[in-house]
Amino acid sequence: MDNPIQEILEKQVLTVAKAMEDKLDEEIASLGKKLDEDDLEVLRERRLQQMKKMAEKRKRWMSLGHGEYSEIPSEKDFFSAVKASERVVCHFYRENWPCKVMDKHMSILAKQHIETRFVKIQAEKSPFLAERLKIVVLPTLALIKNTKVDDYVVGFNELGGKDDFSTEDLEERLARAQVIHYEGESSLKPKATTQTKRSVRQSAYSDSDSE
Repeated sequence: MDNPIQEILEKQVLTVAKAMEDKLDEEIASLGKKLDEDDLEVLRERRLQQMKKMAEKRKRWMSLGHGEYSEIPSEKDFFSAVKASERVVCHFYRENWPCKVMDKHMSILAKQHIETRFVKIQAEKSPFLAERLKIVVLPTLALIKNTKVDDYVVGFNELGGKDDFSTEDLEERLARAQVIHYEGESSLKPKATTQTKRSVRQSAYSDSDSE
């Protein structure tokens, strides 16, 4: 009954806990003699409580399907997913090459950012959602925060206009939308990839009506 995903995530929790403990030790060392034993104990206890809360959060995220990239079978399940998780990145896809490229990067990011749920749903089997959210180009990522679609990544236009973009390119774009936590300095840099050029291999989803 061993769950390899859970084992990986539990290791991540331990890694984060160790990093936080190391940071605490650095803080204590930098403060030097300014603190007495009682102050140090209060500081350490506060940090341990933070670590405990983070571990509990991660456990809850794992129970909701975070940490893996999964398919949502129906529109009803989509609404359940976005109600359960504070941050969701949903890939509207069809069976084509551009969407498979997006799948690859989404799968990697799902494991790196367990604070966010990464899912996909087949656009052609979700006509109500596709029309309501005005999904026209595939792939499209709907970036959802607190049950509301806050932003979109449409095709590859913001990722260089071609299908050879890196996972880091997508990670930075999601970070700018604040749908993932990311401390890399590159996420703060304005990207020079807002070209209007589209890859000829992007797919137009013509089945949704525009009223």
